[in-house]
Amino acid sequence: MAWQSRMTDDLARFIGTQDHFYFGTASAKGAPYIQHRGGPKGFLRVIGENRLGFADFAGNAQYVSLRHMEENPQAFIFLIDYPSRTRIKIRGHARPITDPEEIRPLAVPGYRARVERGIHFDITEWDLNCKAHIQPRWDSETLTPAFDRLETRIHELEAKVRELGGDPGEFEMPR
Repeated sequence: MAWQSRMTDDLARFIGTQDHFYFGTASAKGAPYIQHRGGPKGFLRVIGENRLGFADFAGNAQYVSLRHMEENPQAFIFLIDYPSRTRIKIRGHARPITDPEEIRPLAVPGYRARVERGIHFDITEWDLNCKAHIQPRWDSETLTPAFDRLETRIHELEAKVRELGGDPGEFEMPR
């Protein structure tokens, strides 16, 4: 797929399901820096036709990305969704925002992390990358229901073994 300059509905939906991304910035001299950003699903938001926004939660207090954005607004967002083996690269311009009225829509209800500021990211181009070499990984939100079904089935089968006069032995479902 070739680099695109406009947000699509599919891209907006994908962004809304993500709970983390990698945020790349560079100093005025070009020294790169990349930082992991995480939060509840949907904390990275589409807030305009070609604009993303996210709350900048309190973290390691190094402020490298913040300093970079002040001297060089060019930035990069790298999204990777391991279960679907999807990765999206987004180039654009980022700027910190401190106006409470602009930050308020970026806050995540119920999430306890302290918001230090907001970040607006204007997309210049993005690309959907190939799935090659992405190893699928799943989170507990995905796996817990499957494990619960397996555990229920194990208990049913153990009961059936006992009913037939057998001993199913000891087994504890690993968590």
